[in-house]
Amino acid sequence: MTEQHTERIAIYPGTFDPITMGHLDIATRALTLCDRLIIAVGDNRNKSPLFNIEERIDLIRRSLESRGVDGRVSVDSYSGLTVKYAQQVGASMIVRGLRVVTDFEWEFQLALINRAQNHEIETVCLMTSQEYSFLSASTVRELAMLGGKLDKIVSPVVLKALQSKFNQSTKAADVRDV
Repeated sequence: MTEQHTERIAIYPGTFDPITMGHLDIATRALTLCDRLIIAVGDNRNKSPLFNIEERIDLIRRSLESRGVDGRVSVDSYSGLTVKYAQQVGASMIVRGLRVVTDFEWEFQLALINRAQNHEIETVCLMTSQEYSFLSASTVRELAMLGGKLDKIVSPVVLKALQSKFNQSTKAADVRDV
């Protein structure tokens, strides 16, 4: 008797405005739990993102190029319920990242709500790597707006896009340090 392997698809949903090194770390580590990962960029009409949905998708794709994910990661956008999107793409898992204790409370509530919607889709939370525990996209946006140092917390592609958004010149030292 031969066993058939069912491809394990996971989604990693978020706003990713912009994608950070912390997000990329979670995505790369999630690949140990699934065969294929879809980074699902949420189109939340209640938020006013710095980057539009197309820009965010492009920044994610370009940031992934050097991470050695060998076609196992794709990027898509969605709107509406995350669990419904997961079901549409055949995902059995929703991946989330946890930085601090307060993240746990929110993610726990979301996991329970999602399980009530579809009990076949599990939520898996990965603890952030220590060097990114302070990092959030909103912090990155604020640092970018104020001209802070970003080279260790975003990819070179995102760094250039942020500098462009805030009309800052790309400094040779910033690019060299990345």
